[in-house]
Amino acid sequence: MDVVSDALSAVRLGRPFSDRVRASGSWCVRMAPYDGAGFHVVLEGTCRLLADGGSPISLGAGDAVLLPHGTGHVLADSALDAAAVQNAVPFDRWRDEPGARDGTGRGDGSGNGDLDRDVEMLCGKYRLDRSRVHPLMAELPKVVHLPNRVGRHPELRAAIGLLGGELDVLRPGSHTALPSLLDLLLVYMIRSWMAESTAGAWPGALSDDVTAAALRALHADPAAPWTNERLAAAAGVSRPTLARRFTAMVGRPPMAYLTWWRLTFAATLLRDTPDTLAAIARRVGYGSPYALSHAFNREFGTTPGRYRARLQGGH
Repeated sequence: MDVVSDALSAVRLGRPFSDRVRASGSWCVRMAPYDGAGFHVVLEGTCRLLADGGSPISLGAGDAVLLPHGTGHVLADSALDAAAVQNAVPFDRWRDEPGARDGTGRGDGSGNGDLDRDVEMLCGKYRLDRSRVHPLMAELPKVVHLPNRVGRHPELRAAIGLLGGELDVLRPGSHTALPSLLDLLLVYMIRSWMAESTAGAWPGALSDDVTAAALRALHADPAAPWTNERLAAAAGVSRPTLARRFTAMVGRPPMAYLTWWRLTFAATLLRDTPDTLAAIARRVGYGSPYALSHAFNREFGTTPGRYRARLQGGH
């Protein structure tokens, strides 16, 4: 596994949700804050987005927007003034009104909206477990806007094209294809942000040869008997060099990061597998279930057994 894949695996819950909507005329809708990540892909037309506490963003065909922290926001056909925001219709109610998917008219109810203002979007959500957010995910901005630019992020553009094609016609296997494409969309949006970001530690950490090599080694085999010396050898540098660069980039020393990741990985295994505590302890590098339980309790404030029981009970 790599760092981005592991960061997503640690927080992802269930299947993503998506809905295709088409709107024309005058419309303004609000998405309430969500305990997950929201996204929008504009397939046709233009619209505006205003995240809570943010500034308006103009969106055009092919643009993708990720709201990784589930920030509440407003979408509208045109300029977002205070009155429009205040009177925005809840998205779920608006989506279920006649015409939300067939373009027969929104907002003004006339069905004769200006065709230049028609917009078709893919809107959706990813369920996330906020209790174990990887720092890479935590430092994503409130809104990740990825404009459609020729030659930029071809994988993201391809995923958007595949999604649009899959949604045009119901085809055999769509029930499997759509969630997989939505998972790809999330990966490509994060990847694209990392490629363009000028702020945040993690894009730098994963582009730094030494830090990236050390992170790859730790994530590839968290159960290995890592020491600073062994990790430095894997990264091809001296121990002081590794300690200095890793700590500066990641925000904690290599062995402190390893301990945190082992326990986060253990929590993921408790959630997603029926493995015994002894088996999980071996997979994450602890010599016994007792040693893992003690460290887990110190990190999460509960025992592994109670943690798993709470998840199974839906609390």
